[in-house]
Amino acid sequence: MSATPDSTLANTEQRIADLEHQLAEREAELAEARKQQTATAEVLQVINSSPGDLAPVFDAILEKALELCGAAFGTLWTFDGECYSAAALYGVPEPYAEFLQSIGPVPLEPRGIAATIRSGEPFVHILDLKETDLYKAGEDRRRAIVDLGGARSCLVVALQKDHNVLGAIQIYRQEVRPFTNKQIALLQNFAAQAVIAMENARLITETREALEQQSATAEVLGVINFSPGDLTPVFDAILEKAHSLCGASYGSLHIFDGNEVRGVAMRGMPEAFAELLRKGFRPGPNHPAQRLIGGAPYATVPDVAQVDDPTVQNAFKLGGVRTGLWVPLRKDGALLGYIVGARAEVRPFSEKQIALLQNFAVQTVIAMENARLLTETREALEQQTATAEVLQVINSSPGDLTPVFDAMLDKALQLCSSDIGVLWIRDGDVIRAGAIRGASEEFADFLLREQVPITADMAVAHAVRERLVIQGDVKEAEPYRRGVPLAVFSGDRAGIRSILMVPLSTMRGLASSRSTVGKYGHFSKRKSRWYKISPPRP
Repeated sequence: MSATPDSTLANTEQRIADLEHQLAEREAELAEARKQQTATAEVLQVINSSPGDLAPVFDAILEKALELCGAAFGTLWTFDGECYSAAALYGVPEPYAEFLQSIGPVPLEPRGIAATIRSGEPFVHILDLKETDLYKAGEDRRRAIVDLGGARSCLVVALQKDHNVLGAIQIYRQEVRPFTNKQIALLQNFAAQAVIAMENARLITETREALEQQSATAEVLGVINFSPGDLTPVFDAILEKAHSLCGASYGSLHIFDGNEVRGVAMRGMPEAFAELLRKGFRPGPNHPAQRLIGGAPYATVPDVAQVDDPTVQNAFKLGGVRTGLWVPLRKDGALLGYIVGARAEVRPFSEKQIALLQNFAVQTVIAMENARLLTETREALEQQTATAEVLQVINSSPGDLTPVFDAMLDKALQLCSSDIGVLWIRDGDVIRAGAIRGASEEFADFLLREQVPITADMAVAHAVRERLVIQGDVKEAEPYRRGVPLAVFSGDRAGIRSILMVPLSTMRGLASSRSTVGKYGHFSKRKSRWYKISPPRP
């Protein structure tokens, strides 16, 4: 039975309609593909034009994702291994945006969308947030997204790099309407672009930081090279570079003598606190320096306000310090001091920043060791020169001790950074001044009249009689407390505090009654404890 003209026409029209429908679908798919390609190209262009700056990239990704996936608003979160932080918001209703701002970083919890993403799921698709167990249980964030943001359907795609979760993109619809497989795939594509941007930013940041560190190291080494033996500019340069690269607001560099800590360089510290550090202090049992003394590679305090130590409390009250990092200066295991990095807010230092400050500590020790070697070399040359000059005086003045004693005292005062020198001579049972340098006329006249019995309980008598090297504080000594005229005159009227007495002997030893003299030196007005040192072997 042959088809009628009408049926043939109808079939032809149907085929045309089907073809037109297929053509429309293909055209729609082509248009959608072009939109996706355009969006991808635009995002890549933003990535290319904003190297290292993720904010415009995240904004562009969210904008294109919402447009192409038919979502009302979205957020992009970054994950640091412990907390999620809202890095970008787009189209978010104001009440929900304020809520996100108020809560700050969100810790990872054992359940919920973030935990599901963290477990390895590539995406989470929720048809209706209002029907979830967390919403019904009254969970704050789930309640907020629905009640404040008006979200109902939700799609979350993980940002992953080598199976590590870097964050997530979340998009929402304010009506119950599921996302299609194509939209899920599209959002995963945008997530891949976000990861590319984050990786580029990381590489750029690491490269820039490496260059900054190399530049800083080179500058510090340059200061060390151009300031041989002078540690002040070296310490200043190290503090400046270390603190700027480690994100420290201010800090200090300290020297440790085995007993007391003294600040020798400050950067940004309030003067009231800086002055306390310069005066020096003994670290208490709770001070972070005790950990360094015990051998720790570094010490950190997240909040110094919580540390029960007077110096650390002053750092908080006078210096405004909240978070602190202490890095030791060590040479062959011995603690020489430490560098402190401080922040005015509670914000721990990262492992990279700790390692960087440790590197600067190594440079500091190099500078200190160079200065020590230069100082010892210079002092050795000065001593050799002084010895040669004194021997020359001895050679040119045979039998005349006056110029010899004067030359010896001059060189001793010069090399020992002393102000006053006296060469005492034992004459039988008494000790008298044989030469005086640097004393006032009044003090010199007093010393020339003074004769100290060899049996007296006085420093000069002990040095000569017992063959001891003695040093200490005049005002802490027993003779001063007893009111012995020589000690009182020295401490009160001559202004002497620290003294050093060294017995002189013949090559046979210290046995001859006329072969021993003492040298009396005023080294500084700084107070020090009185003590005795065993005599050297003959």
